[in-house]
Amino acid sequence: MLQILTFLQLVLIVAVIVYLTVNMIYIVRLEPILKELDNSPMVSVCVPARNEERGIRQCLESLLEQDYPHYEVIVVNDHSTDHTGHLIREMAEKDPRLIGFDGKDLPKGWLGKPFALYQAFQKSKGEILLFTDADPVFEPHALRTAIFTMRKRNLDALTLMPKVKFGSFWERAVQPTIFGFIGSLTRFRKVNSSNHKTAMGFGAFLMFKRSSYEAIGGHEGGKADILEDVLIAKRLKKAGFKLLAADAKCLFSIRMYYGLHEIWTGWRKNIFLAMKGSIFRALYYIFMVLSFLLTPYLVLGWNMLAGTDLTWLGLSLFGVIMVSATTITTCDELGLNRLNACLFPIGALVMASIMINSMIHIVIFSRIEWRGRVYSME
Repeated sequence: MLQILTFLQLVLIVAVIVYLTVNMIYIVRLEPILKELDNSPMVSVCVPARNEERGIRQCLESLLEQDYPHYEVIVVNDHSTDHTGHLIREMAEKDPRLIGFDGKDLPKGWLGKPFALYQAFQKSKGEILLFTDADPVFEPHALRTAIFTMRKRNLDALTLMPKVKFGSFWERAVQPTIFGFIGSLTRFRKVNSSNHKTAMGFGAFLMFKRSSYEAIGGHEGGKADILEDVLIAKRLKKAGFKLLAADAKCLFSIRMYYGLHEIWTGWRKNIFLAMKGSIFRALYYIFMVLSFLLTPYLVLGWNMLAGTDLTWLGLSLFGVIMVSATTITTCDELGLNRLNACLFPIGALVMASIMINSMIHIVIFSRIEWRGRVYSME
């Protein structure tokens, strides 16, 4: 029995590593563009903000320090109960490129973020639209590089992955596992091919040609979408428009959540929906994540305690080495100390727990909680 388990475990590890390696080959990595652009189009940067006092100043300052010549920043204060509104007004008074206003009451049928982005769009003037969040910090050449990429590749939309920053123990333990999981689900070859309808959108950076955005109905066409970034990208691809998803660690960074509570509530709202609301799919991926990141160590320990012969002990050790090499590579990719590879089994357990909690909230209680609002899924 133990020998069969060791063999099957090794087969699974090899299969996953082969898949991950092939998928990584197709990741497009942007490099900063510093040269001047001819006929730079007007860009409208749309920022929704609800209780973002912790990071919004740094975010807006980085946007206002762009070396791009023609742009505006539109910030919607979405009924914040902290000092977000005051910070927006204070900064808007000092720079005419920053347009800040208080959002309207949430209409029936809308979710908070899509409605805030829709309101920002209504006030925008740009030929190019950039939808982002209130916590990324952008390098001065971010807009220039994005516009250059849109032109060079003749894109209708561009979505970018940031450099992620980690602070607390739980951020370093859980977030790399979840980001690795999301990366594994993103089939970059298909996402970046015009011949496939597969799509991905990263809410921290979604740039559209205005004409393409309007053609698919914009955020009004997905007013009740929790995964608004992914689903608007899917509508874009379905309509036949060209999308590129790329790595842009050189352009901007983000620290998504601070501590375990924020990680838990932040991912709980949408991680089960990322499984297309399928219980089977969620349980399958829980099994795969735990089988790859946790059980190899358990199988090795079992072989050691059972005193199996050196062949099977060696095979189980080889499996652990391959998994460790993969997690170390992930740490390198995320800019983490390689010692953080030891935390992936913990991250796998926490991620599985969040997935189950998300499934319970949505399937049994039919609700999602986020930013002080409760949305019914019925």
